Amino acid sequence: MKMNAQIKAELISIGAIDIDPSILGRLTIPTAGPGAGGKAFFFKSGGHRVRLVVDEGSPLRAVKDNDNGEIVIIKGGKEFVRGTIEEELIHCPEQAYITMSERCIYDCKFCPVPKLNGKVKSSEELLALVEEAFKLGRMKGISLTSGVEVSPEKEVERAAELVKKLKKYNVPIGVSVYPTKASSRILKEAGASEVKYNVETMDRELYEKYCKKPPLDFTLECLKDAVKIFGKNNVFTNFIAGLGETDETIEENYEILAKMGVIPIIRAVGVHPLRFGELEAERPTAERLLKLAKMSRRILDKYGLDASKAKTMCLPCTGCDLNPHVDL
Repeated sequence: MKMNAQIKAELISIGAIDIDPSILGRLTIPTAGPGAGGKAFFFKSGGHRVRLVVDEGSPLRAVKDNDNGEIVIIKGGKEFVRGTIEEELIHCPEQAYITMSERCIYDCKFCPVPKLNGKVKSSEELLALVEEAFKLGRMKGISLTSGVEVSPEKEVERAAELVKKLKKYNVPIGVSVYPTKASSRILKEAGASEVKYNVETMDRELYEKYCKKPPLDFTLECLKDAVKIFGKNNVFTNFIAGLGETDETIEENYEILAKMGVIPIIRAVGVHPLRFGELEAERPTAERLLKLAKMSRRILDKYGLDASKAKTMCLPCTGCDLNPHVDL
């Protein structure tokens, strides 16, 4: 069976799979976001793509069909779906998706980056990574993301300087950083095509509990400013589902963002082992993910937004989320 929206939603709701590492090809370990430090791969089937973390304890198991080389995912002892492993460029098929600073001064409870305290890559290292990806011949976009080593202003400055040097590749460049008052103007003038400033959650109580970073209202003002500068369909935000919010809260606030011209990306929560005990979260069921994706499409259509038009970062990748205009 090939993957459809329902099967993809079930795979996302589980999020992990048991697979023999020898089956996996070239992998890159993410160094930012909730999945930082974990080994994962991209599975493609029926025109859909999903990213699955490698975990021996998962109820899903992947085996290789030696007759045709396909990967078969087994659930409950039965074949669930079959497809192929898609090779990454850098953290993502067809994109060089690169983290500048693998550390963060903020301490959001759903993110392992502050605990990992990783590397801060130099401009030379970052440029070399993109050149390596370009030489593979499949680079359709460049995406930059970052924690915060010193300050959001410093990361925006670094990102802008990097964007200027990356324009020579003539592909869209997306930037996902903590916003500043001037970040959208600075990044646009540098040559960025799209930006993403993450609200994470718009449930005020949950934000205060789990988001240990600048106030939500500041991010919202920066998103509004970004739409004025980058235009509709070019500004995004991650919206985590599973922190304890209701569907009604998500729908109400999703519409607020869409009305602004922002495309929210509904991301299933994941609890990293380094955050056990700090976060009360429940990964959304397949049914909830599908319901929220349908809600997303209805609201985006209402405000003339199209998630399939995104050229960089999470929306064109589709590995971790249901893209309402691609997967449904």
